[in-house]
Amino acid sequence: MRLNDLSPAPGSHKERKRVGRGIGSGHGRTCGRGTKGQKARNKVRMGFEGGQTPLHRRIPHRRGFKNPFHDEYAVVNLNRIAKLEGVTEVTPELLLERGLVKNPSARVKILGTGELTAPLVIRAHSFSKSAIEKIQKVGGTAEVI
Repeated sequence: MRLNDLSPAPGSHKERKRVGRGIGSGHGRTCGRGTKGQKARNKVRMGFEGGQTPLHRRIPHRRGFKNPFHDEYAVVNLNRIAKLEGVTEVTPELLLERGLVKNPSARVKILGTGELTAPLVIRAHSFSKSAIEKIQKVGGTAEVI
């Protein structure tokens, strides 16, 4: 193989359309713009709607309030915890290690979807009421960190 043998992959390179180069080119005279009107004569900017208030101005912008002190919780359901094998104590560090929680700085909240089969000691930053009931029903404990 030599440098002069190199060429782009078939179908990856498309020649640009050369308009206004005579009737024989297929893109002569009106150059693919149709006949008359604003679009045929000059450029119409993106988002222009003929004088009507454009969509990007009709839609509300940055409304509401975002609390800078909001706590971000990583939620874990009981059915995911029940799948952990060989564990008697569940902590945020263990959940992070096993991949149930992705963000190491997020607080962990346990939700009550699913059922537990074994009594576990679960430590987390927050619990839902249903999660606490289900943990205690099996004989486990829910400890808030």
